[in-house]
Amino acid sequence: MRVAVHRSVAPVFPPERLAAALEGRGLGADVTDDPAGAGFDCVVAFEHDDAFFECPWVHAITAGYDDYPVDRYRKRGVTFTNSTGIHGATVGETVAGACLSFARRLHRYRDRQRERRWDREPYDAAFTVAGERACVVGLGSIGRGAATRLDALGADVVGVRRTPASAPGVREVYTPDALRDAIRDARFVALAVPLTDDTRGLIGEDELAAMRADAYLINVARGAVVDQDALIDALEDGEIAGAALDVFEAEPLPEDSRLWDREDVILTPHVSGLSNRYHAGVADLVATSADRIERGETPVNEVV
Repeated sequence: MRVAVHRSVAPVFPPERLAAALEGRGLGADVTDDPAGAGFDCVVAFEHDDAFFECPWVHAITAGYDDYPVDRYRKRGVTFTNSTGIHGATVGETVAGACLSFARRLHRYRDRQRERRWDREPYDAAFTVAGERACVVGLGSIGRGAATRLDALGADVVGVRRTPASAPGVREVYTPDALRDAIRDARFVALAVPLTDDTRGLIGEDELAAMRADAYLINVARGAVVDQDALIDALEDGEIAGAALDVFEAEPLPEDSRLWDREDVILTPHVSGLSNRYHAGVADLVATSADRIERGETPVNEVV
C-alpha cells in the first residue's frame, strides 16, 4: 500500500519523519503536496485539499475533523479516518499542567522572572489541586486522559457526556442538559468536546455566570466551543478567576485580542496535542488501518 504524506502536516511534525515511520511499518510512503493522480492508496493530512477526492482513503492526523468535508468524502466514496485515541496523554498532561500552574501560581512567577522581580503571591492565592473539584466536559479519549490525571493529583473529578456511562477517575457523570449543575461547584472546568452543532457556543454568558468566582476555564477542545467575547467579559468583570486557552475562535489569535495582556490567562498556540512522538502515533494508526483494509475489514477510527 502506498501512502502520501501531505505537506500540510509540516506545522505539526516534519513530514519526512512520518514517511520514515510508515516505511518502518512496511508501507510505501512519499511526501507530496499533490497526491492526485499518483496512485496513492491513502493520503495523510493536517487539512483538506480538493485533490484528496481522487484518493480512496484520507486520514486526518487530528482527532477533530470539523474542517474536513466529510459528507463530500462520503458521496465520492472516499474512506475518511481520524486520529482519535492518540492524544489522551499529551492533552491530558496539558490540562493537568494548566491546573497546577494556576494552583501553584507558576504562571505568575514566570511572568515576574522576566522582570527580575522577587515577589511572592498573596497568602490566599496559592492552593492545591488535591481536594478541588474538576469538571471535564467531554469524556472521549482526550477527556478521559485529563480526568485520570486530575484524579491522580487528588482532584474530585466529575464529567459531562451524552451518555451517563462511568469513566475511569470520574466520580459522577452528568448529561449535557445538566451542564450548569456540573460546572457550578468546580474549581476547574476543562473542555474536551468535539466541535459540532450541539457544542458550538456551549460555554456562553449563562454558563460562565454559573461558574464559581474562583474557577478556571481550560479549553483544549475548539475555540468555537466558547463564546470568546463572553469569556473576556467574564474575566474583566471578575466572574471567573482565569482561563487556560489552547484554541481560539480565530487562529492565530489576532494581535489586538484583549486576551494577550491578561495576567489571569495562559495562552498556548493550539499545541496541547503535540509531542516528539506524535508522528509515531499517527503511523501506528495508519499501519493498523492499512492491515485491516487489506483484510477487507473496517479501518480504525472510520468517520461515517
